[in-house]
Amino acid sequence: MARGTLRRSQLPRVSLCCFVCLTFFPSSPAFAADVDPWLARDKALHFDGSAGLAALGYAVSAGWLVDARWKALAVGGGLAIAAGAGKELLDATHVFGGDPSWKDFAWDALGAVAGLALAWGVDLLIGGIDAERPAFGPARLASSQATITVGF
Repeated sequence: MARGTLRRSQLPRVSLCCFVCLTFFPSSPAFAADVDPWLARDKALHFDGSAGLAALGYAVSAGWLVDARWKALAVGGGLAIAAGAGKELLDATHVFGGDPSWKDFAWDALGAVAGLALAWGVDLLIGGIDAERPAFGPARLASSQATITVGF
């Protein structure tokens, strides 16, 4: 056998050694720094802006959509997601000097969920839960309020 060649019995040990070295001892990065990291100041601004828009959209729409809270959740979430998508579309045009980023949009979505959860929780604490304002589903009419109209 020539020097420097592996025997078949050595392959499992060499494979395991390579796996352990590549998994637990990664080499230092040889590439430039990430220009769009997951954790940065602009990501916090995306999260906060979307959370605020979602909570504001929920609060405003919950005042006039009194029959079901899920509609207010849809309005608040739709407002926040539309604003985040619009911002990224504007960044894609490079008119205002921005760069589009899926990471920014992911933080927009996370912020929208957090803002909706906060606004919905406050609404449940203050407004309570009853037959006319259930936590999530449509309102149920009391038997005295239900009417059936039949016309010929």
